Amino acid sequence: MSMITKETLHRVVDALPESEVDTAARVLEALGTLGAATPLYSAGTAPFDDEPETEAKRAAVAEARAELARGEGTLAAEIYRELGV
Repeated sequence: MSMITKETLHRVVDALPESEVDTAARVLEALGTLGAATPLYSAGTAPFDDEPETEAKRAAVAEARAELARGEGTLAAEIYRELGV
C-alpha cells in the first residue's frame, strides 16, 4: 500500500465536483475527531454491566421474567408488524 500525502489529498479534493464538496468536508472533519472519540471499551472487552445492580432493577427483571413465563410478553415480530417495519 502506498503512502498518501496531504498533497495528494489536496489534489483529490481540488478535483471533486462542487456537488461533493460539502460531503467531503463532513467526512474529513469527522476523521479529525476520531482520536477524541475513542471508546473506553470494545465489544470484546466491555463488562457485562458496569453499573451496580439495584434492588429495584432486580425486582423489575424478576417481574419481566414472570410476565414472560405467564405468556404476557409481546414478540418483537408483532411490534415490528404494528410499526410497519
